[in-house]
Amino acid sequence: MTYLLAHPTRVAVLAASHVELVVVALAVAALFAFPIGVLAARNARLSPWLLGTLGAIYTVPSLALLAVVVQWVGLGFLPIFIALVVYAQFMLARGVAAGIGGVDAAQVDAARGLGMSSAQVLWQVEVRQALPVMLGGVRIAAVASIAIATLGGYVGGVGLGVLIFNGLTLHQPAMIVAGSVAASILAVAADGLLRVVERAAAI
Repeated sequence: MTYLLAHPTRVAVLAASHVELVVVALAVAALFAFPIGVLAARNARLSPWLLGTLGAIYTVPSLALLAVVVQWVGLGFLPIFIALVVYAQFMLARGVAAGIGGVDAAQVDAARGLGMSSAQVLWQVEVRQALPVMLGGVRIAAVASIAIATLGGYVGGVGLGVLIFNGLTLHQPAMIVAGSVAASILAVAADGLLRVVERAAAI
């Protein structure tokens, strides 16, 4: 905590870059995870393969995946960004599939009976009903991404991981504690905020 109190500006700047990295990665991940989740909800045969494959990828250790990605794109912002996008797929797609799959079929049939197109049924009925469950997936993905993003300090000097890995290199426990505490605070804050949004969406 001594480093955190002595260098609040540096910690705040790294925390801001940490949040930016996670938010952008989740936004990009959602572009892929949403259609995958919808497809999984629509097709019972494909669902185990799609979610199973994403689940298997999620079990790959973070450092192992980063080592592979670094071989392709080098050090910097890109490898940790790619890793976050890949890891978020499983939680986001699973949330979409569970949410869409849990929508009452009678509501969907009623919407189609009113002449709604498939796109209208998806966005105006299914997504609206599935939103709380989908947000649950976003919450879990956000908390996990905040933790994984600390590895950005190891491969490219990004986020709060900079403090942790610099502290390990320089044998400065105060830096390690500062980075760990700040990342934990971000994770708890993200979880709390998204729980509020999740509950509001369920009303």
